[in-house]
Amino acid sequence: MNAEQFIRENKGTIIDVRTPAEYMGGHVAGSINIPLNEVPHRVDEIKTKELPIILCCASGNRSGQATCFLSAQGIECINAGSWMDVNYLQSLIQ
Repeated sequence: MNAEQFIRENKGTIIDVRTPAEYMGGHVAGSINIPLNEVPHRVDEIKTKELPIILCCASGNRSGQATCFLSAQGIECINAGSWMDVNYLQSLIQ
């Protein structure tokens, strides 16, 4: 499955890896903000979330970095790219 399918089926946990200031400027409803620089320190917390972890940011760059890191930790995750794309997909199912 790809990110779009998981979002449409309301499966997994959406984690936004932008800064808190960026997140406060707009984010996907129900998403969790874990800035990219905090991801390595919060792996145990992330492991407790519903899988897969669906990662997003402003453009897909930071979420791509987080995806590579978390995948190496054995966590099922997907880079969904821009939070605005995720937000749009989520709006289609509501």
